[in-house]
Amino acid sequence: MSTHVLIIEDDPNIAELIRLYLEKDDFRVSIASDGKSGVDIFFKAHPDIVLLDIMLPELDGWEVCREIRKTDKTPIIMLTAKDETVDKVTGLELGADDYISKPFDMKEVIARIHAVLRRFSPETEENASDDIKTFDNLVINMAAYEVLIRGKKVEMPPKELELLNFLASHPNRVFTRNQLLDDVWGFEYFGDSRTVDVHVKRLREKIDGASDTWSLKTVWGVGYKFEITNDK
Repeated sequence: MSTHVLIIEDDPNIAELIRLYLEKDDFRVSIASDGKSGVDIFFKAHPDIVLLDIMLPELDGWEVCREIRKTDKTPIIMLTAKDETVDKVTGLELGADDYISKPFDMKEVIARIHAVLRRFSPETEENASDDIKTFDNLVINMAAYEVLIRGKKVEMPPKELELLNFLASHPNRVFTRNQLLDDVWGFEYFGDSRTVDVHVKRLREKIDGASDTWSLKTVWGVGYKFEITNDK
C-alpha cells in the first residue's frame, strides 16, 4: 500500500500544490484545512507522516503537534512561513522531526519526506542495534520508547529519549552540536544549535546522580558525550 501523507494546511493553493506533487510520486494524500480537523483525521486515518503548518485556525500547529505526541510518534514535518530560530527550536522540542520554511521547493519537500520515512522504516528498526541498553541504574528501551532510572519510568519527550539513546549508543565518543542535530533530528539544521543544549539540560535534570559509573558530559568547546567511567 502506498505511503499515506496527511497535509494540515489552511492555504488551499499550497495544500493542492503539495498534493499534486505527492500523488505524482505515488503517495496517498489527505488534507485538513484547520488544526482541529487535522487532529481528527490523524487519529481516524493513522497516516504514515504529517506535513503540518504552524499558523492554522482552530488549533495552531504547536497544539496539533502536542496532541499527536501525547500518544503517537508518527513523523511530523513542520511547514511554516516563519524562519526564526525560536520557531524551529519550539517545533523540535515538541517532537517535530523536520522543519521546512516557506517558500519551499517541492523537490526538497519530497526529499525530506523520504529521508524522515527512512529513519522510521521497519527495516531501520530491525537493523538498529540494541533496542534495549542497560547501564547501572539506567535502562533505555527504544522498543517501548521509555527510560527507567533505578527501575522507575522517567517521562521524557521523544527527542530527549532519542538524544540520550544516540549518545549512549556511542559511549565515550564526543559529538558536536551540529553532528547531534544531523544524527538525532535527521536533517541539516541551519541556525542556532541551542536546541541541543536545551535538550541536554533537561536530560541532566532527569538522569544526573543516578550512578557514578556514567554521566552526560560537556566537552567544552566541542560538544557532548555519554561517558562511562566504570562499565560494570
